[in-house]
Amino acid sequence: MDNLQTIANRIKSAKSVVIFLHMRPDGDAFGSGLALSCALDNLGIENQVCVETGIPSNLAFIDGIDKVKKAPQGEYDLLVAVDCADLPRLGALSDEFLRATRKKIDTVNVDHHISNTCFAKFNYMRECASNCMNIATLISYMGAPLDKKTAEYLYIGLLTDSGNFAHDDVTEEVFSLAARLAGAGVDVRYYNYNLFKRQPKARAALHSLVMSGMRYYHEDRLAVIVITRAMMEKCGADNGMTEGFVDFPLNVEGVEVAASVMEVEHRRYKISLRSKEYADVNQVAGKFGGGGHIRAAGCMLFGELEEVLDKLSYAVYQYLND
Repeated sequence: MDNLQTIANRIKSAKSVVIFLHMRPDGDAFGSGLALSCALDNLGIENQVCVETGIPSNLAFIDGIDKVKKAPQGEYDLLVAVDCADLPRLGALSDEFLRATRKKIDTVNVDHHISNTCFAKFNYMRECASNCMNIATLISYMGAPLDKKTAEYLYIGLLTDSGNFAHDDVTEEVFSLAARLAGAGVDVRYYNYNLFKRQPKARAALHSLVMSGMRYYHEDRLAVIVITRAMMEKCGADNGMTEGFVDFPLNVEGVEVAASVMEVEHRRYKISLRSKEYADVNQVAGKFGGGGHIRAAGCMLFGELEEVLDKLSYAVYQYLND
């Protein structure tokens, strides 16, 4: 494992940097990548931000998010992956990552997931509430200024991955960084509203439909919601509108683990897991090739819906009784 000062020095020595985000990016991925991009702009270092998938609707309001492309253009001499635990999480961009490695282009990985596999040449992983906390320190080591735009991107990641400062990994450091970002000009009310309160009617309709079908297992300690493509089509919703759905069942009294099972395509489901007090959902996700954090993790499962639910229910049961 490398230290952030070593990584900061390597980034500052680059002439052209490409920043990769994980597939199906969230606020922390965009915040990490765009904040680092801003820092590089301020240092006069050419850079690009790339992700294999499109911009989710719930984050489309972010200023400057349209600069994110699906693949790098031209030559570059450094590749940085942010908020990404392993190479497959880059999706289609993993091939570009491997090509860069074969061409002897240096690669960097800055992440906060306990399941990180250290897949780059230079790796830094510190488990914390948001990867933007690591990026904020990295930017400081790079000697780049904390201007308003950089602070806004960092705040997006900090706010979303901490669950609006509600998760159990929120520490004094989290609030200290939030205060610094507010001091740099971030409009706290604006981002709180747009990330956690504003919603189109389609999302409200989908939320009602999904929650009405919530299932309970293992004496109500596991609550599962299912989001099918048919449901989204019926409500006129998209994947981005499901952000935060998994938190609702977790708040039900007596529930220890909540799971969102979202149909991505036929017989392929994205699983999002949350736990309240003691269950390690990182280990549950790890059984299916996924990962994340002890209290928040994810994976993919394949098969018919009821088969997927049986697999998931059995895996969670083991960690409810350890």
